[in-house]
Amino acid sequence: MTGFYGDPNMNGLLAALMKPTRRKVFVSYHHGGDQAYYDEFSRHFHDQYEAIRDNSLERLIQSDNTEYVMQQIREKYITGTSCTIILIGAQSHQRKYLDWEIKATLDKCHGLIGIVLPTHAKNPAGEIVVPDRFLDNCKSGYAAWTHWSGLTAQGLTQLIDTAIAKPQWQIDNSRPMRQRNG
Repeated sequence: MTGFYGDPNMNGLLAALMKPTRRKVFVSYHHGGDQAYYDEFSRHFHDQYEAIRDNSLERLIQSDNTEYVMQQIREKYITGTSCTIILIGAQSHQRKYLDWEIKATLDKCHGLIGIVLPTHAKNPAGEIVVPDRFLDNCKSGYAAWTHWSGLTAQGLTQLIDTAIAKPQWQIDNSRPMRQRNG
């Protein structure tokens, strides 16, 4: 059977070109509390996204030098991705490395999305508690968020496409880096 313009090989080439881009995303989360949600996220979205995770920076980057750790986060985890997805659970707002991963993401001007997990914390006013640097960027209009319960492949793709198209002037990375876990 002849294909496109009489060349049988062109059909396969066109099919490959028409295949949607499988975006590479970095997923940041509190390993001690939210590992099961990362595992489910990875299982559910593995066809759409190449999920990169940090495999617990506390164990992998053994250094007290903040600049060295930030360089490692940027070079080994953030570089090559288009977006960072934060899984926001009960203790996410208290985690040092989660803050540093958000900072490194913003330093690279990559998209930033939060997914609020069912285990999220609330303050006394009943508001969802998120990491401070993430909140700064929600307020500036740079970061977006959604709830775990409403997460779909199409919805997440739209969030990622929107996040990576956000203007860089909306980034607020002025907050000092968290120095310890809460």
